[in-house]
Amino acid sequence: MWLLLTMASLISVLGSTHGFFGKLNPGSPEATMNISQMITYWGYPNEEYEVVTEDGYILEVNRIPYGKNNSGNTDAGYDVWLGNSRGNTWARRNLYYSPDSVEFWAFSFDEMAKYDLPATIDFIIKKTGQKQLHYVGHSQGTTIGFIAFSTNPSLAKRIKTFYALAPVATVKYTESLINKLRFVPEFLFKIIFGNKMFLPHNFFDQFLATEVCSRQTLNLLCSNALFIICGFDSKNFNASRLDVYVSHNPAGTSVQNMLHWTQAVKSGEFQAYDWGSPVQNRMHYNQSQPPYYNVTAMTVPIAVWSGGKDLLADPQDVGLLLPKLPNLTYHKEIPFYNHLDFIWAMDAPQEVYNEIVSMISEDKK
Repeated sequence: MWLLLTMASLISVLGSTHGFFGKLNPGSPEATMNISQMITYWGYPNEEYEVVTEDGYILEVNRIPYGKNNSGNTDAGYDVWLGNSRGNTWARRNLYYSPDSVEFWAFSFDEMAKYDLPATIDFIIKKTGQKQLHYVGHSQGTTIGFIAFSTNPSLAKRIKTFYALAPVATVKYTESLINKLRFVPEFLFKIIFGNKMFLPHNFFDQFLATEVCSRQTLNLLCSNALFIICGFDSKNFNASRLDVYVSHNPAGTSVQNMLHWTQAVKSGEFQAYDWGSPVQNRMHYNQSQPPYYNVTAMTVPIAVWSGGKDLLADPQDVGLLLPKLPNLTYHKEIPFYNHLDFIWAMDAPQEVYNEIVSMISEDKK
C-alpha cells in the first residue's frame, strides 16, 4: 500500500493528463456502483433490505430472488441472499452509536457470529418461509459460520449445508500480512491504526482504481500490492476488472477485529477476543481467559474447498481443522489456488461454483 501511495503521489505531481504512466484503460462502470446497481447491471432481479441486529447494527442485505428472465440462460435460478458484516461499506450504521464513535467500532468477528449472522438468517427465514438455508462462506465468512453454528444450536438447525471456501479457524501457520502485524504491541497498534476503523473504503481507494490501477503500465504494480495480503495468481486473474476490485476492496472493518486476528496468530488457537486483562475478560465472559471455540460441536453438514497456495488459510491450518469437523461431507484442495481465487479466479465456476450448485441440486432430490 505504501508503494501505491508513492505512485499516487507521483501522478499527482506529474499530472494525470500528461500520459506519463500510459494510456488510461476504459474503466468499468461497476467501479462506482453499489451492490444493487451491480446486480441489475448484469441483468438480475434485485431486492434490498435492512437487517437490524440485537445490539443495533443495521446491515444491508441484497436478494437475487431468481435467475435472469431472458431465454436461453443457464442460471440455476436459486433464491440468493448476500449478507454483510458490521463495519464494512454496506453496514456502517447503528441505532445507538455513530460510526464516528469508538463505541461503534468495539467489535470483532465474535460479534459478527453472535449477532450479525443470526439476525440475517432469521430475517431470511421469516421472509421466505423456508425452514432451512444453504450457507456459503468465504474466509471470515467461514469463521463466523464455525462460531455461530457451534455455539448456537437453534441457528445450526436452520442450515441445510455449510459450503466453506478458504476456511479460516486457526491461523497458526498463516503467511499473510497479519502474521507480521502480530509483532506490533497492542498499544502501538492502536497508536498506528487508532481505535475505530481499519482499512476503510474511501476516496483514496477510488483514486487508485480510477487514476492509478486503470493505467496499462501500472496494472501489475496494483495487482501485486492488492494481493500481498493473500497471495497473487497472475494466470488466473482477470486484470480487466482490477478497477472494480480496488474500488470496493478493502471494504473496512474495526481495528479491534484486526487485533483479534493478530491474537489468533500469536496463540495459534481459535478463541474469543482477549480484552486485555482477567478483570475485563470476566466482565465479558465470566472467566479470566477468552473462551475457546469448539468446532467439534458443529454438526452442520459441511463441504470444504481449500487452496494449496493460500497464504491466509494455510494448508497446515486447514489440515488441523478438517479432522475436527464431525460432519464433513466433502473436501477439495485446489493445489494452485490462493485465498482470493475462490471469488476472483477466472476458473472459479469450474473449480468451485458449479460443484456447489450441483450439490444443492442433489440435496433437493
